[in-house]
Amino acid sequence: MTEPLSPDAEAPPPLPWLEELPPRQIVGELDRYIVGQAAAKKAIAIAIRNRWRRGQAPDAIRNEITPSNIILIGPTGVGKTEIARRLARLAGAPFVKVEATKFTEVGYVGRDVEAMIRDLVDMAIGLVRTEREEEVLPQAEAKVTERLLDLLLPESDADPDDAELKGRREASREKLRAMLLDGKLDDKEVEIEVIPPNYPNPDAMRAPEGMDAPESSFADWLMDMLPKKPKRRLAKIPDARRILEDEELRALVDMDDTVNEALDRVENHGIVFIDEIDKIAGEKGPGAGPDVSRAGVQRDLLPIVEGSTVQTRYGYVRTDHILFVAAGAFHNTKPSDLIPELQGRFPIRVELEPLTEADFVRILTEPENALTKQYIALVGAEGCTLEFSAESINEMARIAWLANDRMENIGARRLHTVMSTLLEDTLFDLPDGGKTTSLLIDGATVRERLASVVQDDDLRKYIL
Repeated sequence: MTEPLSPDAEAPPPLPWLEELPPRQIVGELDRYIVGQAAAKKAIAIAIRNRWRRGQAPDAIRNEITPSNIILIGPTGVGKTEIARRLARLAGAPFVKVEATKFTEVGYVGRDVEAMIRDLVDMAIGLVRTEREEEVLPQAEAKVTERLLDLLLPESDADPDDAELKGRREASREKLRAMLLDGKLDDKEVEIEVIPPNYPNPDAMRAPEGMDAPESSFADWLMDMLPKKPKRRLAKIPDARRILEDEELRALVDMDDTVNEALDRVENHGIVFIDEIDKIAGEKGPGAGPDVSRAGVQRDLLPIVEGSTVQTRYGYVRTDHILFVAAGAFHNTKPSDLIPELQGRFPIRVELEPLTEADFVRILTEPENALTKQYIALVGAEGCTLEFSAESINEMARIAWLANDRMENIGARRLHTVMSTLLEDTLFDLPDGGKTTSLLIDGATVRERLASVVQDDDLRKYIL
């Protein structure tokens, strides 16, 4: 029997800037969460490191170095989207994941492809603003503490030159400060003035997605012109602190400087992950008719990937140096079904390998967010200790691989359905009043609970 898989192991903090790492270390970071797919990780690591290398290049050639966009090709469930998810958390740069199927050709109802750049800008501004707020947070907290003390101990109308009165007031203020910082006044209410940050709501007046309209002109002008009326309200100390901190942070962070840095990060470090790109590839042949929307989306996507200028509510953004990573299963189509010009803008193609039974064993045990560790945490919330033996993990991997082989191959996602079927009764019965304090899942338990799944040819009745 293996040692219990503990979910309490402390993970290293997220990396502040992935581009500064050498490619081998970038692959090592991805290995913490994704099993196998060495070729895809290597291509991604080189592309990310090249962003940093370009920044160190001489000015004369820097603008000539364009990113090498990548297409990840492989069946569903092998890790394409997981790579995107982990990059989003590790990159430290503006990152957005979009679905190619959500976009429509210009002139049709829906989202135009430029929306992905607008989303990237919004994400970058949020990222930079969070960083700036963290820098000035101690200053904001100190100001809020003083404001709360002013509310708890208002100024007196007595003679301001009275030294004795002034001394007693300072002593009372320091006592209140200690009580406030210790949380002893959390139940006390104070009256504060709140200026609504979004008054009036600009989103209610903006043009719908996909329409060419000046996104900031009328709505933002109206926001500036109309008076922002403060509202007085009673709030307990924790709520008042949160409201006042938001107000102080807005005052301390220079939004003009934040927007400028965000736009620079988008243009030089932005990453766009386009998932399901195979769904907009038109089939060629006598039985395939023209599909205006799919081909139109490709034509609209081409200038964005090639390098163009996109108007956003914060200014113009050039896409020449944004890295685009596309992914698709290409079950019924091929990358060659994309229009030739778009193919040429994705020069690096990486084919991800289907997962084997041995890969499933590694997926269940090695990643920091392994599925077994997730279920250990879920069961642990009920006061029960869950353990998996090595034999049980091997058996689950075998059944998942067999299910994929007999029906549609959905890759690692099959493990979710295997695990949920295996532990369905356990999760339903808990809590049982403390009767079950520990639970061991061994190979015999897996075979017993999933016997019908293995023996029945119609697996769809048991695992979707």
